[in-house]
This record gives sequence, structure tokens and C-alpha cells, in this order.
Amino acid sequence: MISVEEAARRIAGAFVSLEPEIVRLAQARDRVLARDAIASLDQPPAAVSAMDGYAVRAVDVKDIPVRLRIIGSAPAGYPFAGSVCDGEAIRIFTGGVVPDGADAVVTQENTVAEGAYVTLKAPATTNHIRPRGLDFRKGALLAPVGRRLTARDIALLACGDIAEVEVYRNPRIAFATNGDELSRPGEPRKPGGIVASSGYGLSNLIEKWGGIAHDIGILPDTIEALEQIPNKAAGADLIVTLGGASVGDHDLVQRALAPKGFALDFWKVAMRPGKPLIFGRLGATPFLGLPGNPVSALVCAFLFIKPAVAAMLGLAPDEPLQPARLKGSLGPNDSRQDYLRARVFHRGVELWAEPFAVQDSSMLSVFAAADALIVRPPDAAAVQHGDSVSLLLLDDASALHLGR
Repeated sequence: MISVEEAARRIAGAFVSLEPEIVRLAQARDRVLARDAIASLDQPPAAVSAMDGYAVRAVDVKDIPVRLRIIGSAPAGYPFAGSVCDGEAIRIFTGGVVPDGADAVVTQENTVAEGAYVTLKAPATTNHIRPRGLDFRKGALLAPVGRRLTARDIALLACGDIAEVEVYRNPRIAFATNGDELSRPGEPRKPGGIVASSGYGLSNLIEKWGGIAHDIGILPDTIEALEQIPNKAAGADLIVTLGGASVGDHDLVQRALAPKGFALDFWKVAMRPGKPLIFGRLGATPFLGLPGNPVSALVCAFLFIKPAVAAMLGLAPDEPLQPARLKGSLGPNDSRQDYLRARVFHRGVELWAEPFAVQDSSMLSVFAAADALIVRPPDAAAVQHGDSVSLLLLDDASALHLGR
């Protein structure tokens, strides 16, 4: 049995960033850049008016009121072709290009138009002109390699005249659920049967983290069924089984998959929940056997599959554990690293964590209600109310509760 840190190190070492691909910008949200996104123009591409009004020469409006001749207009998208000279003004609209010769704008509410002339009742100001390149210049870095693109990034890149981006390919993760007793929600259940749930949570987490989940089905606990995994999972970047990691099942997995090229790296991790975890390779493809217990499987997914997906997407590792104060008390820990499901809340600026009273690894209701996992190292001493603990925040948790 190895430590969590050693298991994480070995698993992470099996993954590198995947090959890049080109996608249209409209399909790039949540994708991770494999190449810097560089602006191909200045934004704005010319000096434009920030207001409706009149573009003028500031020197002509030193003394007000002043009457100027209107020689044309400059709506957005229709620049005035000539230049503004002594005693002249251009009717301009928000987004209109400031014409040559003009260096200031008087807002519409400070003017009175009289046929071909306009009287200006307030000084002109350059504050109403957005200079060329105010937002960014051609060649500017708009988003760096390794950035997961948000909707705001997409808008920025579009503004930079970027139609396509180079992103890392989404990793394909095939998973099989093992168990004679399992059925899908809504299907008839055999006597003593239970509804398969882990795969639904795992699939959604994979998609949330940026992978492509491929459910290859519920497989009975037979060598013949497990022998189908390599064919069903062909083309995957990671193969996962849910169940098949306990003592007898581990032997079954080995017997079924060893002739197909399975090589074991390790089995069993000193953690709770999630001890019976298998890692190795099925041919050239990393293989991870998660426990069948639903909470155990999903905790292991956060600890081991999420970093694997991040590595394949070229993402930096997650932030380290966060400190919090403990609500309640906990006795000393044993030799396994513990991951206690907890609610998290703020008191002023301090983060607090309250572990659930019952921590049974079959209880999905507790895991679904949790905001974080309190991480307790092996052989940790007892902790009292207000003591510091370390948290692994669950990234799909609801907003943190206030004032508990």
C-alpha cells in the first residue's frame, strides 16, 4: 500500500499534454490554448468618438459660445472623407471615426444646430475621443498558452480579429462500470440489485474538467466481460473502471486483462475513502481502477483523474490545499490519509469547515451536500474546535455558506 502523494506522483507522470487542434472561435469556450492568441489589429483601429456631438479643432473652441460651419457627418461605419479646417465642424456619432484635422468633441447636449451651422456652448475636450489602440495594439498578447478560455476571452479574441484558435485536444476517457448487481436508473432491478450511480457523477466531472467521457457500459463480473474493455475503449487516452478494485475483483481484472497487455503499477493506496485503487497500463494506455463505492470513486476522481485531465490539457496543477478553522472536534487519525466530507462557510474573513457527523463512503447524499474535503494526514493528532485544518474545495460545490 502506497501513500496518496506517491500514487498522485505516479499517475501524474503517466500524462503529458495532448496534440493541439484548430477550432473556430465560436466553439472555443472552455478550451485550453496551445498557442498564444495575438491581436491582429489595433483596437479601436482608429480614433473614434465616445459620444454623439461634433468633432472640432480644439483651437476653434477656446472661447465660447462659438459658431462653426457643419461640413459633413461621421456615423459609425461611415468615416468622413475630408479634413476639418478653421471654423468647421463634423456631426459625429458614438463610434464614428474622428476625421483628420479634428482633435476634440463637443457633446450634443452642449450644442444648438441652426441649418448649416452649429453653436457650441461648452469647451471641446479630448476626453470624448477614444484613441487608436486604446484597448490593445496589434501584436498584443490577448490570451497566453495554457489559458482556459472564458466567454469574456472569446469576446476579446473576436475583437482582436481572431477567427480560429489552436487548443489542446480534449482527452477521451472511457469508463466501464463493473458489477452483476447493477442496473441503470429506471431499469428493472434484479433481487438484491442496486442502481449504478458512480458513472453518472464521473461522466459529468470529466466533461466539466474538459475531457470527453465515453461510457462503455455496465459489465458483469466475468472474465469474458472484462476482456471486452480494450476493444470498447479503443482510442481512449485513459481507461477507467468503476468497481473491480477489491481483493477478489482485483484478481479478476488481472486475469482478464493481463493477456490483453495490462501491466500493474500499483494497487491499494493508504487513504480513506478509496483504498482499493488500481493503476497501470493497458497496452500503451493508462488504466485506473476506481473503487465501486460511489463516494470512494468520486473522491478518487477529484484526486487522480482531475489532475490527469489537467495534464493532458496543458494546464498548471491546482492550487494547494486551503487552510480553514474546524467547527467541532476530531479524534486522532490512523495510518491512512482521510478525506472527510464537510460544509464550508465564512465567519468574517475566516473560512470554517464543519465535517458531517456520518462519513460512510456509500452516502452520496452527504457527498452531494459537501463543499470540501477536510484532508487529514496519516497519524494526525486530534484537533479541537477552532484548530486549523486543510481543505480540498470541491469545484462543483455550491456557493459557500455565510454566517453559520
